[in-house]
Amino acid sequence: MSGKILLCDDQPMIHETLREYIEAEGFACVSAYDGAEALEKWRSEQPDFIVLDLMMPKMSGTDVCREIRRESSVPLIMLTARGEEIDRILGLELGADDYIVKPFSPREVVARIKAVLRRVNESPKSDKSNLLNFPGLQVNISRYEVRADGELIPCTPKEVELLFKLCSSPGRVWNREQLLREVWGYDYYGDTRVVDTQIKRIRQKLPENGRWQIRSIYGVGYKFEVSE
Repeated sequence: MSGKILLCDDQPMIHETLREYIEAEGFACVSAYDGAEALEKWRSEQPDFIVLDLMMPKMSGTDVCREIRRESSVPLIMLTARGEEIDRILGLELGADDYIVKPFSPREVVARIKAVLRRVNESPKSDKSNLLNFPGLQVNISRYEVRADGELIPCTPKEVELLFKLCSSPGRVWNREQLLREVWGYDYYGDTRVVDTQIKRIRQKLPENGRWQIRSIYGVGYKFEVSE
């Protein structure tokens, strides 16, 4: 596996430790030590993946994430030294694909990077099986595209994967643990509220449509429902 990873953190020790593990896996590593530099390096280096600290000088990680998501769906993991739920949810609502709370294991960070990139870059076995069509909605996992009434809807890779999983079995009820396992993979150590946050983001992006909907099943999870 190869590619360029942008590592954004104001602590030199984080760069030294993670760079060693990242480069050992065959990736190139570009460093940024504050939010303004992170944005500049993202535009000039065009990385395949971003590891972004929540708290940085000059510009916070949340503001950097917000700016990046206006233009790109590049996979992004957010680092935070604070474990409060509100910080984790804020990062996900801004478009981060995952979060890791400090202190962390460098091996865990690399494992999550590889898992996300593997899903994004995986070659589809069949174009037909990777394209789902419904009235006014198209989900293309091969291209990581979602279209509503022909209009391209900007979504993060994780949002596309989650929506594709729900749409692949209309009418099926998925509980949160199943969705974590299927979409995030066994290497994901988060809690089930991550699913709720991503569902909320998908609903906000998709226009209201009487022909299909993502329904909440109280006490269980979610299902994608198509009106007859």
